[in-house]
Amino acid sequence: MRLLLHTCCAPCTIYPLKVLREQNHQVTGYFYNPNIQPYREFAKRKATLEEYAQKTDLKVLFNPSYDLEEFLSQTRPWGPDRCRTCYRMRLTAAAQEARAQSFEAFTTTLLYSRFQKHDWIRDVGEEVGSRYEIPFYYQDFRAGWNEGVKESKVLGLYRQPYCGCIFSEKERFQKVLEWHLKP
Repeated sequence: MRLLLHTCCAPCTIYPLKVLREQNHQVTGYFYNPNIQPYREFAKRKATLEEYAQKTDLKVLFNPSYDLEEFLSQTRPWGPDRCRTCYRMRLTAAAQEARAQSFEAFTTTLLYSRFQKHDWIRDVGEEVGSRYEIPFYYQDFRAGWNEGVKESKVLGLYRQPYCGCIFSEKERFQKVLEWHLKP
């Protein structure tokens, strides 16, 4: 199957790409992540994906948009449910691209992460796929988490310490700061 793989970053691409290629899918990556902040982090993840794609002969379509303002306006009002809105933004862009480029289906590396909300990703992927008449290919890649982490370290890839959004960054580093400031 010709499959468009929405890609959040290089380390999260390693295991899903391996599995999908083993299943004989023709995989093309797609990078659209307006959630990644600050811009330096976005640029670093993009550059790392370009480096990894070259090493693994992965064609990647890079969406030139960095819709930070749209991301913030759509996710801020939703509090803890902001992730669902973020998934919808990114998977909508992937579905539209998959349809425009005549792929047979689309999926996402978000399904690799132990920290993402799988049920939400699957629901949003199927909803968006139905809307744009392109199947969402669901596969749970979490079993390969440790393998992907290990391989990313062997390859010397930049590994980010948070999902990318400013809300996630705050949650991660605020906990660390509070722990250090305890009396």
